[in-house]
Amino acid sequence: MPVMGRFASTALIFCSLSPIAAAQPATTNFTLQQVMSAPFNSDLVAAPVKDRLAWLSNEEGRRNIWVAVPASSGKGYISRQITRYTKDDGQEITGLRWSPDARSIVYVRGGDPGGQWNVSPNPALLPQGTEQDVWLVSLSGGAPRKLGPGHSPAFSPKDNEVAWIFDGQIWFENLGRSNPKAVQLLHTLGESKSLRWSPDSRELAFVSDRGSHSFIGVYSFATKTLRYLDPGTDHDLYPMWSPDSREIAFIRVPYSKDENFDRVERSGQPWSILVANAETGEGRVIWTANPGPGSVFREIVGHHQVFWGAGDHLVFPWERDGWTHLYMIPAQGGVARLLTPGKFIVQDVSISPDRRTIVYSSNQNDIDRRHVWKVSVWGGKPVELTPGKGIETHPVVASDNQTVSVLRSDARIPIRPAIVGAGGQLHDLAPQMIPASFPAASMVIPQPVIFNATDGLRIHGQLFLPNGVDNCVRHPAVVFVHGGSQRQMLLGWHDMDYYSYAYAMNEYLAGQGYVVLSVNYRSGIGYGLDFREALNYGPMGDSELHDVEGAGLYLRNRCDVEPRHIGIWGGSWGGFLTALALARASNLFAAGSDMSGVHDWNVDNPQNFAISDSAANPNARWQLAWRSSPLASVKTWRSPVLLIQGDDDRDVPFLQTVQLAAALRRQHVPFQELIFPDEGHTFLLHRDWVAAYAATAKFFNEYLKTDSSHTAPGKHGMHPTE
Repeated sequence: MPVMGRFASTALIFCSLSPIAAAQPATTNFTLQQVMSAPFNSDLVAAPVKDRLAWLSNEEGRRNIWVAVPASSGKGYISRQITRYTKDDGQEITGLRWSPDARSIVYVRGGDPGGQWNVSPNPALLPQGTEQDVWLVSLSGGAPRKLGPGHSPAFSPKDNEVAWIFDGQIWFENLGRSNPKAVQLLHTLGESKSLRWSPDSRELAFVSDRGSHSFIGVYSFATKTLRYLDPGTDHDLYPMWSPDSREIAFIRVPYSKDENFDRVERSGQPWSILVANAETGEGRVIWTANPGPGSVFREIVGHHQVFWGAGDHLVFPWERDGWTHLYMIPAQGGVARLLTPGKFIVQDVSISPDRRTIVYSSNQNDIDRRHVWKVSVWGGKPVELTPGKGIETHPVVASDNQTVSVLRSDARIPIRPAIVGAGGQLHDLAPQMIPASFPAASMVIPQPVIFNATDGLRIHGQLFLPNGVDNCVRHPAVVFVHGGSQRQMLLGWHDMDYYSYAYAMNEYLAGQGYVVLSVNYRSGIGYGLDFREALNYGPMGDSELHDVEGAGLYLRNRCDVEPRHIGIWGGSWGGFLTALALARASNLFAAGSDMSGVHDWNVDNPQNFAISDSAANPNARWQLAWRSSPLASVKTWRSPVLLIQGDDDRDVPFLQTVQLAAALRRQHVPFQELIFPDEGHTFLLHRDWVAAYAATAKFFNEYLKTDSSHTAPGKHGMHPTE
């Protein structure tokens, strides 16, 4: 069907369309650097004793660990930074874990070796290179100590011992010895992951990933022996010890030949929960998912997927009714009992140290935000802990089994750690982290909107309207499409760094006079299983383009939008949709910024790398993937585009942008490039985020705030078309 025919099928009128002369929109006086200056906080973890808390803060690329310690007065917390990394060098910090006495923290600094050259990420171009290492820092002071190369550290619950992963193998160090030394604990096949110490610290469980299948392994320090629990041909994952260290619960996911983006996973071979004797390795299935909805395992966000609660109650996620919920079952087996009923998703989950209470975030009663709730492992009515108009995620319970800490944000201030007080009052743990120059008061509050996709599906979005303007004064407009695609944008600052930065960009664009619409298109989370596992999306038919076109039409029919000056931007999957929208609907979208987008779905298939091959391959699946790719429609692409990507992108091959640039040049489509050598998919350098967004804003100002034609040449030192 011709593009205009699809547009003509949807008539959306939201306000008067009487002729109104375009006016220069009002702008807010804050810079891109200012709106991106507040730290991004993450990785909130509670200590096993002393009610202490820790988290990671990324302040304009300077990543450091902060801790909060209860004040000696007994009222409130005192927060401070315990590491002193001072440069925007692109070296991530992950894997924060407390020692059993809460006096030190083990962590990982640096990214995983890998990519085309199997090296650690080095976007700052450091001549000496980089590596990924496990470090230990004491709260009492002193420089951190490197334990060795690797990642995923795990402290023993009772002893001063640490295990971690390096090159797929388990390494170990006893920190209590006079001359501690790291040693390789095991020599095994496959890749070890998911280290789990037994509560008595005598054994270490882990997942041994063999590719086509995986086992749960258990190593005994007393006997120096290794055994695998009930090994089979499926994927055994997520081990969880019983409190008495005698048994391990784990999830068994059946093998599936097609484990990629080529099918909708609304149902499949049902997954199971097993409990195995840790000494003998004998396992028994205590529960199996029903066929149909929920038969495919759906993860929650958290350190565990199965929680062994008090009274031998297992708590786990299940999508039985089409929504991700928590269920409970006795460890001996039985019928699963729903703990969190309703049409909403449960996302971040943790359990109290006494194993009696589950705390979690969900979008119950507030579908485009997150709030924190609690429920007993035995059941009962869930209790909302954080009502209101903010966003609260990643809850943890301190060692007193009472204090709940969360990461919180709202429409104006980014994510930061807080304590939940009486009546849901939130008390920030480190308010001093927000810079005085951060323009919180100048932020706009996004409005929830629901509009029609071009095929009639109702789609949620967040609308950013510039401050201080009359309703029907024409403005340039921009559609934002997130990546993922299994993500959901919220009515405030996001709890993922990529989308926190994107929210800052949307606020900046609104401050510069743009009407901005962020689109929660089909295949995203937050609206149930069927919405997430959308029919014919991505390489299976690009059905989510209906939602993006619907967003453009929604804007075009607003009386405060200049209909000829609508742009689009996004990264990763959002870059794919940006490119697809420009290729299929250049008459609707006047310009776009495509960051690290997918342009030929078959590039990721090693059997089908070249565009010419993918266009002619008789395989129906590859043919459909090609037709769903922006490059298949490049001949109808007319609108100018800014292409942005790092060439050490380990999620979307840089070849995607290389091939698109070549195709656009052949088609004489104007484009500009901003390429970051050695940078990754999610930019690791703060200055690269600022540069990418500054280039995007400049590009939109050039093409959306003027009457530049689609054939204007590229400028600003970037590569134009021929």
